[in-house]
Formats: sequence, structure tokens, C-alpha cells
Amino acid sequence: MQRSSCSIRRSTFTTIIRSIAAAALLLIGGGLAAPASAQFYLKNYDHVGALVTDGMPEVLQPLPGATGQENDAALIWSMRAALNVAALQCQFEPTLLTDSNYNAILIDHSQELAAAWAILGAYFRRTNTSIRAGQDALDRYGTRIYSRFSTVSAQYEFCRTISSIGRDILFSARGELGVIAGARFNELRSSLVSRGEQFVPNYPRQDDAALPRLDDKCWDRKARWRPRACGANPWARG
Repeated sequence: MQRSSCSIRRSTFTTIIRSIAAAALLLIGGGLAAPASAQFYLKNYDHVGALVTDGMPEVLQPLPGATGQENDAALIWSMRAALNVAALQCQFEPTLLTDSNYNAILIDHSQELAAAWAILGAYFRRTNTSIRAGQDALDRYGTRIYSRFSTVSAQYEFCRTISSIGRDILFSARGELGVIAGARFNELRSSLVSRGEQFVPNYPRQDDAALPRLDDKCWDRKARWRPRACGANPWARG
């Protein structure tokens, strides 16, 4: 009887230890789990684009006669505008973190952004007749850039793409914003066009419908089809 009691106690103790170990594994696994991210489609469209180089028209608002440095500044400022628009437009999905990432990028990359804005200001002063005209041109330039990133039909794809880009910029070294912008700007431009689900594409189709023949010879007085006069009834149920 004593041996039986010892066996029961050992079995109970073993069960408790196993339960504690299982709970610990669950806690560890939960702590190492990757953060959730938005998944709008079963298969997303691949927006990956080529590297943007100086003078390429992929920059949404090109600068005629700009130097390489000025084109780089335009690329950086265009990326900032996209991040800013996303911070407002993509808040419907909190896991994208577009708002918090944008605010953090403004702090981490403040010097690079300020330098880009100064270079753009110098470009517009150089290419206009007066300081006032240059400032007005710079303001219009900024407004056009922001408006180019306003999208409705492609909102899911734009928000998903800019979230990924913002995360890369946030975790990059200071001074690398322009490098990431150059590597991923074509991808960002592509995301402004709606492509939708790629796993089971739902392309709009055109259904053709034929009108019934209304010739008097095809119908008798009781509105019945006359096959001898007009052939087989195309709308007859088989």
C-alpha cells in the first residue's frame, strides 16, 4: 500500500513539472513571435522596381536642368512626402505603423531631410527670376508631390508598400535615407496603381447578350416561336 502511494505522488509530481515546462515554452514562444502585419490579399502584386538614378523620370515631379545632387534631394523629399501622406491615409490599419514610423524618421533623419529641402530651395532660386518667384515655385512643387501620392483604388497596395519602406528607413543608419529611396522608389510608384488579388485574379469581364428577334414572322398570334420561319429557338430551355 505504501509503494502504491509513492507511485501516485511521483506521477502527480511528474505531471506538475510537465505542465510547468509546457507553460514556459508557450511563454517563450509567444515572446519570440514576430509582430503581426497587415495582409490584404492572399498574394500581393510584386511592385519591386529598378534602382532610380540621377536624371531618371521615375521621380514623380522631375526638375528640368537639375544637377545630380538636386535630383537626389528631390528623391529624398518625394519619399518624405509619401511617408507623410501614408501617416494620415493608412491609419485604418494600425499594424502598418505608418504614423509612428514617420514621426520617428523625422527625428532620426532630420539632418538629411533638412539638407534636401535646402538644396531644393537653392534649385528653385537658381531657376527663377527672383527669390519670391523661387519660393512660390518651391511651394507649388511640394504641393504637387503630395497630391501625387493621394490614392483611393490602390490604397491597400500603397499602404503596404510604404509601410515596408518606412520600416527599412527607420532601422537604417543616419544618412542612408537617400540610398533606400533610390532602391525602392520605383516600387513605391508602382504601388500607386491598383492591381488587387494575384492568387485568384478577378478581372472585369464583358458579358454579351443578344436581343430576341421581334420579327412578326417569328411569332404566331399566341406569342409562340415559329421554328419553320426563323429556325430553332435560341432561347429555348434544353
